[in-house]
Amino acid sequence: MRVTSPVPKKRARIEIIPLIDIMFFLLASFMMVSLSQTHMKGIRVNLPSGPPPPSQQQKDYVSIKVREGNVVTFDDKIVPPDQVLPQLYQLHQGNPEIKVSISADGMAMHGDVITVLDEVRRVRRRLRRSVNRTCLLPRQREAHGRLAHDD
Repeated sequence: MRVTSPVPKKRARIEIIPLIDIMFFLLASFMMVSLSQTHMKGIRVNLPSGPPPPSQQQKDYVSIKVREGNVVTFDDKIVPPDQVLPQLYQLHQGNPEIKVSISADGMAMHGDVITVLDEVRRVRRRLRRSVNRTCLLPRQREAHGRLAHDD
């Protein structure tokens, strides 16, 4: 006669997650020990001094900042508001592919920032138009000239 136990019978389980944690810990420990035992030895070399790198003659970008009170700076040099356009022409003629970064102070007037943005667009548009005119046929130049005067 078989008597059943009042305690339910459980099957033995092997938990894998703690086993994985221990394996990762052992792996990390062995890696740290093996790296600390490796001594890196180098050879001292007297390298000849080369010529200095060539200086950048053309600027790739210009940073324009507009501050409170319509203070405009080009690469941290203060430029009067009436000299912004000539300064932009000078920079653009030096490098037509120059990139312009415009940033504004938190207290700068929105209108001052838009004015600087419009001047940058105006410089690029005029110079692009003058370059395109040289590539046009005479009839196209006349029509293009009429359009330019309409601006």
